[in-house]
Amino acid sequence: MDWIIFWIVIYLVVIIYFTLKHVKSSDVEGYLVNNRNTRTLPLVFTTLATFVGGGTSIGLMAMGYESGFAAVGIGVAYVIGFFILSRYAGQINRIGAEKSLYSLPGFLNRSYTDSKHPNYSKVFSSVVSGVNIFIFFFLLAAQFVGMASLLKFAFDIGFQSAAVISCLIVIFYTAFAGLKGVIITDTIQFIVILLMIVFIFIPGVYTDTGGLQKLNELPAEMLNGTFYGIVFLIGLPLFLAPSVMVRMDIWQRILAAKDHKVAKRVSIISGLGMLPFYILFPLVGMAIRLVITEEIAPRDVAYLFLDRHTGTFVLGFAVVGLLSALMSSGDSFLNLISISAVKDFVGWKKGKEMSQAAMHNKIRIVAIVFGVVALFMALSFPKIVDLMVVGLATIVIFVPVTFFALIRKDVHKFRVAALSSIIVGFFVNLFFFVWGITSPEQFEPKASFIPAFLAALGVLLVGVFIFHRKE
Repeated sequence: MDWIIFWIVIYLVVIIYFTLKHVKSSDVEGYLVNNRNTRTLPLVFTTLATFVGGGTSIGLMAMGYESGFAAVGIGVAYVIGFFILSRYAGQINRIGAEKSLYSLPGFLNRSYTDSKHPNYSKVFSSVVSGVNIFIFFFLLAAQFVGMASLLKFAFDIGFQSAAVISCLIVIFYTAFAGLKGVIITDTIQFIVILLMIVFIFIPGVYTDTGGLQKLNELPAEMLNGTFYGIVFLIGLPLFLAPSVMVRMDIWQRILAAKDHKVAKRVSIISGLGMLPFYILFPLVGMAIRLVITEEIAPRDVAYLFLDRHTGTFVLGFAVVGLLSALMSSGDSFLNLISISAVKDFVGWKKGKEMSQAAMHNKIRIVAIVFGVVALFMALSFPKIVDLMVVGLATIVIFVPVTFFALIRKDVHKFRVAALSSIIVGFFVNLFFFVWGITSPEQFEPKASFIPAFLAALGVLLVGVFIFHRKE
């Protein structure tokens, strides 16, 4: 524990130094999108840190322990998704600068609402922002579960106490620093993750798996990726890949890019750079499956692996590194949903615009409230794999309406079809997920995004067809 405290102190000193020196969130533009002036390297680091750090890394290790190479399919899908994003990243960046957009919900609200239909604007903005916030609650709760699982071992405290501590840390930093602070911490934490991969994870996996030879001892479904069923495996590249286009954290970073060229470059580099992580982290879980015979909680895989392959000094560094990565992802997600709650309920705005100071303070207050809500989710449902997969996959319901708005300028005419698409997709996803949780022998809950995507797309197409028939 002494070395963990030592590394925590070092980490806090570094973060406080960079925060005081570089984070000056005196205006909303800087707090929300870093003044739209971020260069390629910091954006790549913050994007990769969000996709491969924190809850994702621990979640992928847990998923590898549970299902084997099925977790790698998520990485392949994301690589495809980033290349799809690169086609539209420049356009998103330009639209954001021209129309002062700060998020995906803001873009959808601007595209599908107008002043002639105020009641519809209220409903649409509530649905879009509400569903997005609901989705990111799962991802934020996954970060709290991951942080709590590490703190529980590191300080020999209960899971609930560790989760509360995790929540307080993330809330405090998010409310203070904004996106610029997130980018700074992401950059530091991504470098730490790289060091851990080179000096701990790769050698440890090689040792535990006998140069990967022992992997053949695992069940066949863990090696061929079909642990969750062939439908899940096929659905990843077809339906999960486009979800990169509609992740609020990605939109925030694309909108923060210096120009459209940087936005496109970041998409391509991030897509290529993340795949090795999505191969290595599941291998960590598979290695633990080979060397620890008794059943363990998947969320504990990361700590148990580190404990096997490090001494107390390096273990302290690694635990703090993972904690910092979890905090990085956590403050990013909390920052996003707080901004969305304050900025994107466009239909409910009355009178004059809020002042920058009032908006800033309101975002901070909302961050505190949302952080507490996510904490209760983590305590009530501490299954990091399910939290991560459901949060990531549910986003696909926004794919049809987002693509439609990017390729057409008059989409407000199809506002009823767009609203119906999102609502139907959301409830279809919820239905199949609950069905899978209650009856796993009948349906795999992690595949709920597939019928949800098809339902959302079908409703939008039918709505557009009906509109044209009436015309």
